[in-house]
Amino acid sequence: MSKAPTAHPRFSEALSDLALDDVEIRAFPDATRTAAQAAEAIGCELSQIVKSLVFEADGEPVLVLMDGASRVDVGLVRAELGAGTVSRAGADLVRRATGYAIGGVPPFGHVSRMRVLADRGLLAHGTVWAAAGTPHTVFALAPGELIAHAGGSVVDVREQTAGVP
Repeated sequence: MSKAPTAHPRFSEALSDLALDDVEIRAFPDATRTAAQAAEAIGCELSQIVKSLVFEADGEPVLVLMDGASRVDVGLVRAELGAGTVSRAGADLVRRATGYAIGGVPPFGHVSRMRVLADRGLLAHGTVWAAAGTPHTVFALAPGELIAHAGGSVVDVREQTAGVP
């Protein structure tokens, strides 16, 4: 366990700008690129992991924050945005929009502003964990605080499976 210097420098700066200097950053020797890898390394539930996923909606990047146990329903994202087309962003767009590589994208501290949708399911936990700008670092925060710092709108964009409300 270590402090902010192990996080990506841009993300460390974002934490400082938001007066979040006391946020715990954990670094792992092995990458935590997937939600399952992160949950295992941290020792938390998969649903406590925040996936920061970039989509392209009518040519514009949009960030969707989703719990690690769920999938994004692209149709719900399209409806929420009133967009004609929505698809997962490619690695180049992710890096251009956020300044980070896939697997290390944090929920805030990006190089550009974009619309942020946060699935309501994140609020079911007292603490959630998200990438701190690298595939080897994560940080913990209360979900409401994380969503507020990300400038996110709380929405319902989780893919529903048969028999699950």
